[in-house]
Amino acid sequence: MPPKKSDDGMGRSKASSCECGPVHGCRVEAVLSVDERGQMVLPKDVREKAGIRTGDKLALISWEKDGSICCLALMKVENLSGMVKDVLGPLMQEQDSA
Repeated sequence: MPPKKSDDGMGRSKASSCECGPVHGCRVEAVLSVDERGQMVLPKDVREKAGIRTGDKLALISWEKDGSICCLALMKVENLSGMVKDVLGPLMQEQDSA
């Protein structure tokens, strides 16, 4: 018997939706098109709001659900190391004290 699917309140089934939504602080900033070379353009207003300048490095972060990537996010590389340290730091301290 297939798993029962329920609605997430936005017309999508919970079985196929990611955990990103208004409750989690996510929102649609822009809709991008991908060209034949796989390139896309971040709109100027989004780049300005995010403080992204020419030459900045961005990390592409993905979330996987049921074997497929369901969400993608971009983060400035200089912020990534802090995020990784914040997430892994407490775990590393737990291992050191064990």
